[in-house]
Amino acid sequence: MRAAIYRGPGEITVEEVSKPEIESPTDAIVRVTHTAVCGSDLWFYRGESDREEGSPVGHEPMGIVEAVGEDVRSVDPGDRVFAPFKISCGRCEFCRKGLHTSCANGDSWGGDNGGAQGEFVRATEADGTLVRVPDRHADDEATLEAVLPLTDVMGTGHHAAVSAGVGKGDTCVVVGDGAVGLCGVLAARRLGAERIVAMGHHEDRLELAESFGATETVAARGDEAVERARELTYGGPTHVMECVGAASAMDSAIDLCRPGGTVGYVGVPHGVDDAGLDVFSLFQDNVTLRGGVAPVRAYAEELLADVLQGTLDPSPIFTKTVDLDGVPEGYRAMDEREAIKVLVKVEH
Repeated sequence: MRAAIYRGPGEITVEEVSKPEIESPTDAIVRVTHTAVCGSDLWFYRGESDREEGSPVGHEPMGIVEAVGEDVRSVDPGDRVFAPFKISCGRCEFCRKGLHTSCANGDSWGGDNGGAQGEFVRATEADGTLVRVPDRHADDEATLEAVLPLTDVMGTGHHAAVSAGVGKGDTCVVVGDGAVGLCGVLAARRLGAERIVAMGHHEDRLELAESFGATETVAARGDEAVERARELTYGGPTHVMECVGAASAMDSAIDLCRPGGTVGYVGVPHGVDDAGLDVFSLFQDNVTLRGGVAPVRAYAEELLADVLQGTLDPSPIFTKTVDLDGVPEGYRAMDEREAIKVLVKVEH
């Protein structure tokens, strides 16, 4: 099969590799039809995090089940499915409490499982991981493009809102105008927030945030952005969603949070170790820091229901579409901020 491969910083190639096969009774093979490039992929692409050269990439698969192991019960060959960025069993202690990203039997989409930016993947825990799309929606392209963000960024934005405690009538601030931040705006609106302030650096993305439900936007940087957000929220919001991961974004989120409030953080941390976390500010103002890597499998069914009934549509975050051969161009476009998120349609 063909798959996108990491060959070093700034270099993604599409190569012929071995197709994954059923190896365990709990396995399923999925023929990928849709996938995406993730903002977190840019960390290794830029050389800012370690990744083995020659490894397959991608972690947001959607496609058609091709084969299943003898113990698989939840899906059959021919079913349309999507899957979270983390493989999980659905039966261990952590999956049962909704913390699928800490699954005792968890796995990734890389390595011998194929990498989701390729033609096929193996789900080593099919019953716990794969989410079936009802047959009546299985070939509706617009619906599928709205479902695809549930593999990662929509579930992650939702986790930020849930972790921050956003509820009906609340005021919240979303730090970050990338795909996760934009989905965080959608999530806050879905949970009933009355005022949603979106903070970012790109006017076009903030316009999209407004179309998603942001009531105000802040395009300034650093201290100026924090002060502006404080002014808009009369001294700071009780609910802050940190959707970037950079140390500066975490600092801004903590700085503007109202005493007694909660920062829900889902951005993959980068630079925080070097810069240090301002724990004293959290302590002094009784600010709660809650979140982490999003267990998007825990949210999949409820978000899917809303997509299928037409009340949730995160697909506008896809501002560029490529085929499998275009994956390297997709990385470049996202790295240079020419695209918010890249949709990959895989032809077979």
